[in-house]
Amino acid sequence: MKIVYVASEVVPFSKTGGLADVAGALPKFLKKRGHDVVVFTPLYKQVWDKFHPTKTAHRISVPVGSDLIAGEIWKDTLPDSDVPVYLIGNDAYFYRDGLYGNAKGDYSDNCSRFVFFSRGVLEAIRVLGLKPDVINSNDWQAGLIPVYSEIAYANDPAISRVVNVYTIHNMAYQGLFWHWDIPLTNIGWEHFNYKELEFYGKVNFMKGGIVFADAITTVSPTYAEEIQSNEEFGAGLEGVLRERTKDIFGILNGIDYSVWNPEVDDLVPAKFSPESLEGKAVCKAALQKESGLAVKPDVPLIGMITRLVDQKGLDLVAEVIDKMMGENLQLVILGTGLEKYHKLLLDTAGKYPEKASLSLKFDNRFAHLIEAGSDMFLMPSRYEPCGLNQMYSLKYGTVPVVRATGGLADTIADATREALSAGTANGFSFVDYTGVKLMETIERALAAYSDKRIWSQIMRTGMAQDWSWGHSACEYENVYRATLKKQGAVAVR
Repeated sequence: MKIVYVASEVVPFSKTGGLADVAGALPKFLKKRGHDVVVFTPLYKQVWDKFHPTKTAHRISVPVGSDLIAGEIWKDTLPDSDVPVYLIGNDAYFYRDGLYGNAKGDYSDNCSRFVFFSRGVLEAIRVLGLKPDVINSNDWQAGLIPVYSEIAYANDPAISRVVNVYTIHNMAYQGLFWHWDIPLTNIGWEHFNYKELEFYGKVNFMKGGIVFADAITTVSPTYAEEIQSNEEFGAGLEGVLRERTKDIFGILNGIDYSVWNPEVDDLVPAKFSPESLEGKAVCKAALQKESGLAVKPDVPLIGMITRLVDQKGLDLVAEVIDKMMGENLQLVILGTGLEKYHKLLLDTAGKYPEKASLSLKFDNRFAHLIEAGSDMFLMPSRYEPCGLNQMYSLKYGTVPVVRATGGLADTIADATREALSAGTANGFSFVDYTGVKLMETIERALAAYSDKRIWSQIMRTGMAQDWSWGHSACEYENVYRATLKKQGAVAVR
């Protein structure tokens, strides 16, 4: 199949979250399965700062409201592959420090920016002569691509027969804009209705993607069920999703073991494997030292790499932090977020300098060290569409402690007596979203850590599991083929 993959961020070019990791990995695995894959993403300032893409001879013109906005098409490739990455350039829209906003909030012209990007991708497909079978668009920033495909390009032979697959990574971010932005999209007011683009008086880009796509995927099977079940997970679109239930597929994200693997990781001080774990102790000592903690090999070390926001369970952490510090453990946290959590955790680190350490930044090298050097990894999320860090942790022998939601429920088998006897336990989990349950689960994990035989079994079970992209890419391929067949497209072979 000829596949166009569209994402507003792609590792290593740009990143704010897990979408970038997926967009930087899945296309490579689809390519390995024999498909012709290209990626589209914006040409942000941070791309200019780190990379040197090649300017193509092609230009595009995109209607945004009453203006015709010019754009350029630049080209690079995904690392360690020959998958082309086409970057849509327009300095007025994308030459900025942040992808979607800055410290003051979202950019006020995000509607125009991603109208330009979405329609710009379709224009680029035309001028590049790509003629894809499938366009896989991701999240709200590309939510209008299925809409434009049906409305603006219905008579265009390069686009009209294309199957549109739309992937939802997080329902909490839907691309909501006031209704007077409809003219910026150049989509007629007749489509601003509760069945299509209207959402409580606003324009909703994600809703457009859900309604107009031929198939919809989400990033884990459990999240696919959760977003159709109630308003907390569906964020107001649960009814719209239930109407498309036959076209919704939950596919768990994979991870790239060429990057996240203690046997080959050059970002940590010592490599290790299930057969030779000595290097993990070296990494733990290095993590304790770099974090300013007491170097104590027998004290359980808990790591967190997270946005410091309620969604990630920081309200629960705040509730139990003093009880945690009363246990024989150490805590290392890497991330940024809400100021109230910055203050709480900084105060905790100041109060317990030998037990708690906080780094308010994003640091990829240090993230690898936390995964390699921690004994446990804490993810008490209120909701988690997929989650990647729990899968990274499993590979590094760092036992996850999670709330059973979304992809966390799909990947972590709680260390109950039954699961331990069956040899399937790879972590610890709880269901009820309360501080009491979180603390009980941490205490269970600490008790297991004190039993070397049980802890070794849990570690090795997780390290032996395969959460790579190979299986997930096959599932995406199956969705593409089934949707092409359903639409009667001739590209199925």
